[in-house]
Amino acid sequence: MSAIDYRRDHPLDPAAVAALFDASGIRRPSADVERIGRMLAGADLLLSAWDGERLVGVCRALTDFSYCCYLSDLAVDKAYQKRGIGRALIERTQAAIGEETALILLAAPEAMGYYPKVGFARLENAFMVPRRR
Repeated sequence: MSAIDYRRDHPLDPAAVAALFDASGIRRPSADVERIGRMLAGADLLLSAWDGERLVGVCRALTDFSYCCYLSDLAVDKAYQKRGIGRALIERTQAAIGEETALILLAAPEAMGYYPKVGFARLENAFMVPRRR
């Protein structure tokens, strides 16, 4: 495997991102490529990781670049996990949003052990109205 290339706000093919979601194990509506396209279009910050021309990681965030940033997707292909790619995507997100901006996320149950290892504090004061579909 070659060195990983990180790109900010690089155009991403929704079908490639859907395939990456499936390859990473993250649960997203990957069968609905049009919806994935809308998710990408609505992001304020997109960071991606590439091995040559192969998309191996993505970080999608919604932010005002002033106060808060919601990290809505962090996905790394399982074949590339445990190589620091997720951590590098998070670090690049933090650099892009600056020190005034809090980085917030909702973790999937299977990822609860990962986020404390990369600097996130567990919160007890979050609330959610779940999506209907």
